[in-house]
Amino acid sequence: MTALPVADTRQVRRAALRLIAADRRTVAALLLLNSLAAVAGLGGPWLLGRIIDTVTGGGGVDQVDRLALGVLLCALAQTLLTRYALAVGYRFGERTAARIREQFLDRALDLPAAVVERVPSGDLTARGTTDVSAVATTLRDVLPEVFIAAVQVVFLVGAVVAIDPLLGGCGLLGLSGIGFVTRWYLGRARDAYLAEGAASSALAEEIAATTSGARTVEALRLRERRLAAGRAAMDRTRASRLATLRLRSFFFPPVEASYNVPVVVVLLLGGALYFRGELTLGAVSAAVLYLRQLVGSLDAILIWIEQLQSSGASFARVEGLAAVPGEGTVAARPPADDRIEVRDVRYAYDEGRDVLHGVDLTVRPGERLAVVGLSGAGKSTLGRLLAGVDRPRTGSVTVGGVPVADLPPDLLRRQVVLVTQEHHVFRESLRENLMIPASDDRLRKALATVGADWADDLDADLAGRQLDGAQAQQLALARVVLADPHTVILDEATALLDPTTARTAERALGAVLHDRTVIAVAHRLQTAHDADRVAVMDDGRIIELGTHDDLLAADGPYAALWRRWHGG
Repeated sequence: MTALPVADTRQVRRAALRLIAADRRTVAALLLLNSLAAVAGLGGPWLLGRIIDTVTGGGGVDQVDRLALGVLLCALAQTLLTRYALAVGYRFGERTAARIREQFLDRALDLPAAVVERVPSGDLTARGTTDVSAVATTLRDVLPEVFIAAVQVVFLVGAVVAIDPLLGGCGLLGLSGIGFVTRWYLGRARDAYLAEGAASSALAEEIAATTSGARTVEALRLRERRLAAGRAAMDRTRASRLATLRLRSFFFPPVEASYNVPVVVVLLLGGALYFRGELTLGAVSAAVLYLRQLVGSLDAILIWIEQLQSSGASFARVEGLAAVPGEGTVAARPPADDRIEVRDVRYAYDEGRDVLHGVDLTVRPGERLAVVGLSGAGKSTLGRLLAGVDRPRTGSVTVGGVPVADLPPDLLRRQVVLVTQEHHVFRESLRENLMIPASDDRLRKALATVGADWADDLDADLAGRQLDGAQAQQLALARVVLADPHTVILDEATALLDPTTARTAERALGAVLHDRTVIAVAHRLQTAHDADRVAVMDDGRIIELGTHDDLLAADGPYAALWRRWHGG
């Protein structure tokens, strides 16, 4: 299987800037409120320093009371401003998280069918649940607090430097140890958390595969093998989580020890400057208080840095979907007609060996073409190329002179619809499962066309009703009737129907689509008997092409298949 890509650092940065730009007014308000709260927070230590200088200088009680009142007012202002800043930050986080969820859903729905079929389902599921949830939690709960702390750090450092540049410089030098440890951690954390996310996706894929294939596991006695695979996935997940835990264990102790260094440095240097008469005792006290507040702000950032790294890796995985090309690009011009041309097409899955070898085919508008051959001959692969699901490795598949895979999704599905044996039934009403808005009469007529006699109530909730394979196929064929494309590709679409029902559905479709092109990948040769032409495939090549009668008269591979099917 092909893994979904992961966005690099530059792509993540650009995505984050786009999210900020989408709500720039809120970000500006957040910055303003946090700056005002930080300025208010600077007033308390400065006023306390003034109180100390007033007391040591013999000032009066009234002056001290006024300064103390100022400290109280600064604390109250900082509390209120911080509260409003947090409220604005939370609203920003919720709106941005909603944008990320909607964007992820849009991108997931826009993934080409070929990509969805080849990527591990657990990977896509983990990105849409665990990773999106991690990013949303960070935006809502972590980012506002980190943003406030970051603004406070800037103002506190500026305040210490303003008191005395030498004192501030030495205090910052005492914090350099935190910088070195943080740089070491950040250099390793992203890869470690990406590995943890990948291991979680692999575990989800193993669980999903084992659960969905439970009957096969039981029938083939694969229980021990699947358990072993699950244990191996859990061991890899455990190892990846222990790796990130070790990083945190090496990161936090040195950081905690480094908090006291700048305070000690400022006390020693500030004391020396005080005794030399270059600083007042109040200025030294204010500097120490600022550094103690700085420790609190840094602690708030560093405590959440693990969550930021984890959610940053999750955001890179979520943004990775942007690197997957969408389901078709806008064609330079609309198709001139409904003629389908296949020219020298070769195709390989996942860069393996070719499964189609130089296929040439022309399908005329309104023609009924049957594609037959033994299992593995390349019939379904050709059908996927004709439907624009996949692109040929070399050669071209065009409709009206335009490459089918280049048509935008809405135009492509009006041109060509592929119907396979696999049909999804949504947990909704029958009406909503038909997926195309139409009158009740038209919906019922479409259901009757495909022989769905069981579908009498359009408002019936299919969530509590288990449709069998035949009923699910009838529902899919009714969708085709309602979509009314010019070309329908039936990839053994009636294989699960009983012969009588299948024959009825095929005849009904033939009557309804009499002016449409029908390409049937068939295992029942009766379908080939009714077709205008039959293409016989073997080992990725079309080895015979002609009418049923002509191919029987030629007594070649098709004639042999016909005799074998009739037991002759």
